[in-house]
Amino acid sequence: MARLATFVLRHRLLVVLLWVGVAVAGGLTAARTVDRLSYEFGLPGAAAYETNTRIQAEFGGGGLVDPVVVTAGGPAGTYADAAAVRDFTASVQRVAGAAPGTRVVSPADAPALVSPDGRRAVALLYPRVVPGPDPYAAALPALQAAADGVRAVGSPLQLTGTVLLTQDGGGGDRGVLAEVVLGGAGALVVLVLVFTSLLAAVPLVVAAVSILATFLALLGLTAVTDVSFVVQYLIALIGLGVAIDYSLLIVMRWREERAAGADNDTAVRTALATAGRSVLFSGVTVAVSLAALIAVPLPFLRSIGLGGMLIPLLSVATSLTLVPVLLHVAGPRLQWPRRSFRDPTSRRWASIARFTVRRKWPVVVVTSLFLLALAAPLLTLRLGSPSIDAYGTSSPPARAAADVVAAGIAPGVLRPTEVLVPRGSLPGVADALAAVPGVAAATDPGWTAGGSSLLQVWTAADPASDAGSAALEDVRATAAAAGAQVGGTPAEDADFVSAVYGDAPLVLIVIVVVTFVLLARSLRSVWLPVKALVLNVLSIGAAYGLTIVVWQCGIGTELLFDVRAAGSITTWVPVAVFAFLFGLSMDYEVFILSRMREAYDEHGDTPRAVVEGIARTGRLVTSAALILFLAFIALSTVPSTEVKILATALALGILIDAVVVRGLLAPALVAVLGRANWVLPAPVARLLLVRDEQPSRSGSGDPQTSGAGRVAD
Repeated sequence: MARLATFVLRHRLLVVLLWVGVAVAGGLTAARTVDRLSYEFGLPGAAAYETNTRIQAEFGGGGLVDPVVVTAGGPAGTYADAAAVRDFTASVQRVAGAAPGTRVVSPADAPALVSPDGRRAVALLYPRVVPGPDPYAAALPALQAAADGVRAVGSPLQLTGTVLLTQDGGGGDRGVLAEVVLGGAGALVVLVLVFTSLLAAVPLVVAAVSILATFLALLGLTAVTDVSFVVQYLIALIGLGVAIDYSLLIVMRWREERAAGADNDTAVRTALATAGRSVLFSGVTVAVSLAALIAVPLPFLRSIGLGGMLIPLLSVATSLTLVPVLLHVAGPRLQWPRRSFRDPTSRRWASIARFTVRRKWPVVVVTSLFLLALAAPLLTLRLGSPSIDAYGTSSPPARAAADVVAAGIAPGVLRPTEVLVPRGSLPGVADALAAVPGVAAATDPGWTAGGSSLLQVWTAADPASDAGSAALEDVRATAAAAGAQVGGTPAEDADFVSAVYGDAPLVLIVIVVVTFVLLARSLRSVWLPVKALVLNVLSIGAAYGLTIVVWQCGIGTELLFDVRAAGSITTWVPVAVFAFLFGLSMDYEVFILSRMREAYDEHGDTPRAVVEGIARTGRLVTSAALILFLAFIALSTVPSTEVKILATALALGILIDAVVVRGLLAPALVAVLGRANWVLPAPVARLLLVRDEQPSRSGSGDPQTSGAGRVAD
């Protein structure tokens, strides 16, 4: 780090010009980068995905995309006679004609599309799909215009279906810039409170450069592989928080050195040698945890891993090069209007640390039980797409969907299972599927292509429910026995779960081993990395549990987000949350433990090192966590329900980690372990290539009378 400090300060003009050029290029190409992002959630090689791809290729639509649902209601018995059904079907056919190539399933094909009391009828439209975020972008406007004013048996036609329900999920059609502005505004407030001077601008400038640089790197990544549209939000908002956190750590350490009497250049070099080292290890740890997503056999998640890795790496690069230059050139002047340099250690956090050290065992027991209680809902985790009733009744499509289900029509109609059957075995397969427990109906609309017929199978329960999932398993078993292939979005959801979590243990082992090695090298300890890994598991488990309470159980969902609970957790969210939270939480662990290690190397007293480490990092970690928390709050305003669930888990995870784990449980465990914290056996040190460092120690080691007591607010 000393050589890096010398290099960047000697070539400061080059460093500034380089980052300005990169930022300008990133800003100019950002729109192009966003346009090249993918909206593909496919799972190549999986049975349902391959079947759905074939359905789309041979029939023009369906498979990967649920149908548009047309419905009309009336008094009981309205659609009980054949004439009314013919009138409804004719009206639906007129609407379908507005989008040439649309396939139709009407009550004339399947009596199950009329409610038991005859008061509501339903038809399914399968328009041709187009690439992009909206598969029905070409057809849906025409269908909606054609449906306006059309009536069946005196009642207006209504359009619904998961495609329309997702569009009406709230939030509008905003670009990523709106979320960045929202997150940046929250970060600015926190930084102003922390610095009360123009120094607050330094982390924001570094974050802006880092985000734009990452978008530029992302453009290059899109040239070699598909990258999910979700990555743009992660780069903008997680990048905002991470870059600010890293630069904040360096600036705070520089300010501390200045308060201790160091001249500006010495303070810059010391900050880079100490805080900069922590930033480097933290960034690498985050990148490693995200790299694990590359091992998941799912292109969508791989792209999140690849794109996500760019965030910490470029945040580290800007923090370790641009921040020292800015502090060297303008640091003291940026202290305006506060010219004096105060010791940034905190009396309040020192008091909390002393309390924790004195009552270490009660703190360990109480906080551990608290975290385990928060994690308990994990036992009820349900993975999948949102349930039908999660969309509420606030929009016309949502009200129409609720009316369909309330009338007694099978919820599976809104998310059909589609089965490709060899033409010669069609009648027997259709009858066998209709007899499967949990199936409301299996119908043949007469669609044939490529030597196969396409059946519609509707489960009696919502496909997102346990009963719906069980019925789907039986449908797949029955179809496989007959040589048929099962597609539709419910089947693809099931394959998603198997693909994402089938290799999860191996991915976890890789993350744990690599993280342990990095932390052991950084902290020169065996037990500190073990403790950090255990605490991360507790912290992430608690975040999962609360997310399940909010989004699966629905406690607080409408209050916080003005939408109904999803009823399940989106399949890919838990693994993505783990990858991000594991690394981000480890950031704070490295910041705190590195400072404790530094203090212990000075005087050899563990309780005193705990107090000094927390006193000097408590305010920093709290501020950094608050900035990341606000960034995730901004992320939760993205219209996509899946992104809202991701943002909820990340925000809760950061909050729990900073307040409960790093503020109480981590220091208490360090106090419990005592001298064992600092042990690195010689064979392990040689294996990890850790140099033998003999710290210089001074002081009596009494935590009540030593340096921990001189901290100031």
